[in-house]
Amino acid sequence: MTYRAPVADIRFVLNELAGLSEVAALPGNEDVNPELVDAILEEAAKLAENVIAPLNRVGDQHGNQLKDGVVTTAPGFKSAYQQFAENGWISLRTPTEFGGQAMPALVAMATDEMWCASNVAFSLCPLLTLGALEALAHHGSAELKATYLPKMATGEWTGTMNLTEPQAGSDLAQVRSKAVPVGDGTYKISGQKIFITWGEHDMVDNIVHLVLARLPDAPAGVKGISLFVVPKFMVNADGSLGARNDVKCVSLEHKLGIHGSPTCVMSYGDNGGAIGYLVGEANRGLSYMFTMMNAARLGVGVEGMAIAERAYQQAVAYAKDRVQSRELGSENTAPAPIIKHPDIRRMLMTMKSQIEAQRALTYFTGAALDKAGSHPDAHEKARWQAVVNFLIPIVKGWNTEQVNEIASLGVQIHGGMGFIEETGAAQYLRDARITAIYEGTTGIQALDLVGRKTAAERGMTAKALLSEVEATAGKLKTAGLSDIGDALNAALVHARASTDYVVGQFDAQPRDVAAGSVPFLKLMGIVLGGWQLGRAALVAKQKLADASADTAFFDAKLITARFFAAHLLPQVGGLAAAIQQGAESVLAMPEEAF
Repeated sequence: MTYRAPVADIRFVLNELAGLSEVAALPGNEDVNPELVDAILEEAAKLAENVIAPLNRVGDQHGNQLKDGVVTTAPGFKSAYQQFAENGWISLRTPTEFGGQAMPALVAMATDEMWCASNVAFSLCPLLTLGALEALAHHGSAELKATYLPKMATGEWTGTMNLTEPQAGSDLAQVRSKAVPVGDGTYKISGQKIFITWGEHDMVDNIVHLVLARLPDAPAGVKGISLFVVPKFMVNADGSLGARNDVKCVSLEHKLGIHGSPTCVMSYGDNGGAIGYLVGEANRGLSYMFTMMNAARLGVGVEGMAIAERAYQQAVAYAKDRVQSRELGSENTAPAPIIKHPDIRRMLMTMKSQIEAQRALTYFTGAALDKAGSHPDAHEKARWQAVVNFLIPIVKGWNTEQVNEIASLGVQIHGGMGFIEETGAAQYLRDARITAIYEGTTGIQALDLVGRKTAAERGMTAKALLSEVEATAGKLKTAGLSDIGDALNAALVHARASTDYVVGQFDAQPRDVAAGSVPFLKLMGIVLGGWQLGRAALVAKQKLADASADTAFFDAKLITARFFAAHLLPQVGGLAAAIQQGAESVLAMPEEAF
């Protein structure tokens, strides 16, 4: 089944929920208008549907080949990437000073959804390039920016992030890679990095690695980590490529999913030391890398939602086509398409409602990111940055946890055929699994949410957002949508009590709060997702008053919001009980009893 970009749904969220007009009014966005954005969406959809999506299965089946340190990508990937770069898609959001188009994060996010849904393995290459570019743009010297960013902005060169080592996964305090000063401003980098996505490939002439390593006199722990640029090929003074640097891919990981993306074991300094250049100040590498990681975490949240959309589209097509058993309650005894069966409809609505909630919340976060970066009022800028900080772990964690459920439902709808690779349903489940792991596991996102993003600020941002939820619930009741409003209000009681629990207990009982941190993340995802669908229902109700409205489209928005209110929001009560009352049973079992 081929992919069709949900342009109408994306346009609705951009204009009615995320606030594209507000983003367009920010300084620097004077050229952004609905006509331009529509043109971008239409062109992105064509490329995603016709060029990138057909390679999704190809990448899954062929993978990548490593020979003599060179990775050959799956058939078609190189030419598709060249078309992608030549059409300016990598430069969409990059600053104009480096040759980019400086489009808002919100607009770029809409195209990112299409790249991820059409072929998530392919999409990881530009995602990481943009993350590396952002880290260099924020923290690199003028010389490093001039040398690397123009080529990265056009996609002529790609970028990576090199954090993980065999003994240092999520705990980066254990990083051992070394950086020894040469004396001429450069450093000799040595060590091994693992799980490096697109660390080596044949699609571009040069790859710019951002590498965490330690200087000889660095303090122990995370405070002794520095960040370095290590190019695959050295760059001459005139911008041409010089000698091959002492960095190579020594192995490719054999993975459950995302087979089209080469996941590399990278070795630095096997022949004397790879030449690296310090980014910013020594021993501040982890804080610099978090610039890249925050962008990547939001990007992975987009991945989760996008893979879910692709799995949903395939499940719908199969459910309409597959004929099996008579329709319950029908006088017609002939077998019917399985979409007629109530449980199939329940599963499809569970998929659809969560995807629409995730899209709205994710795009709302993208708009908040734009406001945090460009709002002319300092107070508003700070307020929106707090919203971004609070929402990123929720978007990353909730979207990626739920895509595993959504893709699994897609397999279930296919029945036995979903377990057979030829249908393609299983690939989405396999590809989805990594999203809740890389760029910080769900547990890490949840700890960040309860600690830094909730308890540390005494729940200020959480409570402000929950007040917005309450206001929307009131509007729903006034608009005659009391079923949705009442469900939101019921969930709101649990969300506020859980927030108060986190704020009140974290300092004295951090382990107790941590035991319920993932349920807290999921609770916030459901409540804030339900809030966005409530807002969508209000818009739909208003639009339906116009006789010329697309009745089918807006009726579907109302039905989707009602399903979420009836089936997803009630889960909040159980999550709240686990958060507030479940810590003891999590922590009680002696280790030897496991």
